[in-house]
Amino acid sequence: MTETLKRGYPGMASVKDMPIVQDMPPVGGFPSIRIQRRLPSTGPTGVAIFAVGAAVMAYGYYNVYHLIQNRKAGLRELEMLRAPIIPVLQAEEDIRWVAHSKAALEEEARIMKDVPGWELGKSNSATGRWIPPPKPFGINDPILQ
Repeated sequence: MTETLKRGYPGMASVKDMPIVQDMPPVGGFPSIRIQRRLPSTGPTGVAIFAVGAAVMAYGYYNVYHLIQNRKAGLRELEMLRAPIIPVLQAEEDIRWVAHSKAALEEEARIMKDVPGWELGKSNSATGRWIPPPKPFGINDPILQ
């Protein structure tokens, strides 16, 4: 059906009757399209961040070094203050050890009095050399008492 029969007035009888119109670019062409990246420089560069990090670490290591030196100096001073009383402390420990050894021998004599051939105070070590007594530690440590 043509438009004439359908609408009652003359029109296009076919699509072929339409004028040919082609879409063309404007005179002078289209404006160029920007395709390169133009990002603004935001913040410091990687080298600057690395340099700041290295500087902060160097300053921290510098402070740690001086802290350790000051601590060592304080410990040396404390050691020098305690040095004069070391003989007194050693004498007190020797007195305590002699009293403890005497009490241990008395206890050994009391416990082993009925054992024939038992020698009081004889070392049970197979090496034959003197071995210092173990230092107390843990609950029985006199420092913790």
